[in-house]
This record gives sequence, structure tokens and C-alpha cells, in this order.
Amino acid sequence: MPGFVNAHSHAFQRALRGRAEGGDFWEWRNLMLELAASQTPATVRTSYEETYRELRAAGYTAVGEFHYLGLGEARAAVEAARAAGVKIVLLLAAYARGGLERFRQPSPADYLRQLEALGEDGIDVAAAPHSVRACPPDWLTEIGRYAERELLPLHVHADEQPREIEECLAEHGVRPIELLARAGCLSERTTVVHATHASDEELDLLADAGARVCVCPTTEANLGDGFAPVERICERGIGVCVGSDSNVRIDPLEELRELEGIARRAAGRRNILSAERLLCYGADEGAGALGIDAWDDVAVDLEHRSLRGHADVFAALVFGCSAEVLSSE
Repeated sequence: MPGFVNAHSHAFQRALRGRAEGGDFWEWRNLMLELAASQTPATVRTSYEETYRELRAAGYTAVGEFHYLGLGEARAAVEAARAAGVKIVLLLAAYARGGLERFRQPSPADYLRQLEALGEDGIDVAAAPHSVRACPPDWLTEIGRYAERELLPLHVHADEQPREIEECLAEHGVRPIELLARAGCLSERTTVVHATHASDEELDLLADAGARVCVCPTTEANLGDGFAPVERICERGIGVCVGSDSNVRIDPLEELRELEGIARRAAGRRNILSAERLLCYGADEGAGALGIDAWDDVAVDLEHRSLRGHADVFAALVFGCSAEVLSSE
């Protein structure tokens, strides 16, 4: 079957798996920033290949790496993915403010020059204004116009945390996805990462634009982000893809199963999303989000004890298996 597509990854954050420090997302973010500050092209080349080999072994054969560590580290990430046999699209983050100095570019023009330099090296890239926290409206507008002109995917974090929404309302008078719409960043090539606390009006904007949402259930659970509004997203016909994000867990079936689990717990009933629909989210929708049309297949071991004897293989795969039944070698 088609390999799974990991539409949102921060591979260096794999090193934080299992660490319990930090009382909330913002305290965890401080730990993440400390880790980010220590990264070099050499450490990225080594650790990312290890993480990408884990992705490949778990059935992910393509990844969107949301990258904000620098150009040298970006090229090292691409080398690592190629060595691991994982197709990579580099989601180069635009950063005007906040974070670490190494994340930031002096201007949107400087950011776009970096993006173009990577593309000229034969690297598949996408525009990625990090968030409305990191990119003010003029940056969003210029990057959105560029992505539209060049037909590039555009990925952006939005509505992951209530504080993010409160700060956006205080600064701009609108919520994050509303600001993205105002700045011209919503189109059929846009993927909004998380949308955990999106309002109905914001989801309507995504539906009207034909944009997607990338949900990262294991990371959102680990960080205490909240529950993605899965049923409200799906009832609007918004495309959904998944990402391992912080890579606290690497298992596409776990991500997909949790999507349905969130929807069931919120609705109080079963069978909100079919196994076939979830598998589409795990592969085709992720590929659409990254703008790719070819990626490796994955094999399913039908003789594995978790699948043996089941007539409905797809349902058993999604709702009863871990990645150990998959092989992409």
C-alpha cells in the first residue's frame, strides 16, 4: 500500500522524548529552545538520519521537515533523509521575531533568497511562515504572494495554544487563522498545523480556501495542547493529514487511531471516520500537503499475529495494530 507521509516533523526534538520537565507547553518550549541552540550541521546529519531511519522502519516513506535551525543544518537534514531512504520536503521556516537568533532572517526578501537557494540545489521546498507569533502581517503577505506565484505549498502553525490566540487578538484584533486569511496565506496549497483551538469561523475560512489541517495527535497529547476539533474539521470537508511533530512517538497508525479516538470521545459514539478515510489521511492527504506525487510504498505483514484471521484488514490495521506490522525495506 502507499507509504505513510509525515507532513510535519521537527526531527531534532526526538531527543526530548520521555522527558517530563515543563509544566505546560511554554515550559517545554524553553527546553526545546535549549536543545535547538546546541544543534550543528554535524549533529543534525547524524541524529536526523537516526530519526529518519526510525520513520522509515515505522512505515513513513516521506517527510515534511519543518526546519528553523539554519541553512547549513537544512542541507544536513536533506542529506540525512536521503541516506535513510525517506523522501523529504524541506519546510523552511520564516522567522521575523521571537525564538532564537539562529531562527530569524533579517527580512522576507532574505528568507525568500534562502528558500530559492535551497531549491536551486535540487531540494524540494515549501514556504513556511512559522506562525503569527513569529511573522508579522507584512511578512505573511509577502510570503503568501510568493508561494502563490511559485505554486509552492505553504505550511504554518496556528491555534495550537490559547495564549497564542489571546496574543494575536491583542495585537491584531483577529484570531490567527483570520489573520492568515487577511494576509493572503490561505489557499488550496496551505496546510495549517494543529488548529487545535480553531473557532467555527476559522474552520469555515479553511474550508472556503480549500486548505488542509495537519493534526499531530501524539505530540499534542504529550504537550497538553488539547483535542483537535476532528469532527468539526471533517464535516466541513477540510483535508486532514498527520505529522509526528516532536517525534515523541513514531507510529503513523497511532496518529491515525488517535484522530478517530478524539472524534469518538467528543461525539460519544463510534465510527466517525472509516479506516479507509484515515489511511487516506495518512498517505494521500499528506502527499498533497507536501506537493509530492511519488513516494515509496509500504508492505503490511498479513501473517502478523495482530492481523492474522481478520477479514477486514484495513480496519484491523488502523484500529488494532502498531507500526511493527509495517515494512518499507
